[in-house]
Amino acid sequence: MVESAPQRRSSETATQWSLAFVRLALGIPMLVGGVGKVFAVGPKAMGISGFAGFLGGLGVPLPAVAAWGVGLLELLGGVLLVAGLAVRITSALVAIDMLVATVLVHLPNGYPAAGSGIELTLTLALIAVALALSGPGALSVERALFEQAGRSRESSQAGTTDR
Repeated sequence: MVESAPQRRSSETATQWSLAFVRLALGIPMLVGGVGKVFAVGPKAMGISGFAGFLGGLGVPLPAVAAWGVGLLELLGGVLLVAGLAVRITSALVAIDMLVATVLVHLPNGYPAAGSGIELTLTLALIAVALALSGPGALSVERALFEQAGRSRESSQAGTTDR
């Protein structure tokens, strides 16, 4: 079955808008985790010192530096993902973060998230890879900025061609 042009446009529009929900599915858990790591508040309250101690116990080199890096990535990355800004690079970094967490922390616990298994971190890593490949979608600051820049460029080019 061949899609008509209006059906294809409708499908493409739905795909672009659905990416906002995918960004939220990744950005919100990252933001909550980052707030817990950096500010020691919320359901995942650990603080940098607690997280650094945890990483040190796993044998991670320079655990305080790693704790700040992961905490800030999750905090700022969550904000960027929710807003839809720098989505591809942020998602790629989050994918690495979640894959490291999957292997280093959760793999020995099996699959179920209830037992601190790989279910959640692997899912978040896969969502991050999908966003790194797809980009932010229609409802995003990034899209709005690029569209505004494109309109400005088009209007300035139109002004120069009239002369």
